[in-house]
Amino acid sequence: MPTVEMTSHLYRFFPALEQREIRVRAGSIAEVLKAVDAIAPGFSDYILDEHGALRRHVNIAINNTLVVDRSTLSDQATEDATVYIFQALSGG
Repeated sequence: MPTVEMTSHLYRFFPALEQREIRVRAGSIAEVLKAVDAIAPGFSDYILDEHGALRRHVNIAINNTLVVDRSTLSDQATEDATVYIFQALSGG
């Protein structure tokens, strides 16, 4: 089962995720996010737009590689993967 990790500021919005070790079924990033949303309802609304694509300032990586498909989130997370969710820094 892949492990999902995220930056600390995302955990504070979702107390259900305080245990910080989130393990979900392997599958597409869309399926991984759906499983995280089942643990903390509303989580996907925070990082996905109204079309289900990643918001502009959110990145997801599987192990050390950023997901390529930001629209349908079809990149696959394998059983031994770590999925990292983080917000990109922007501004000046």
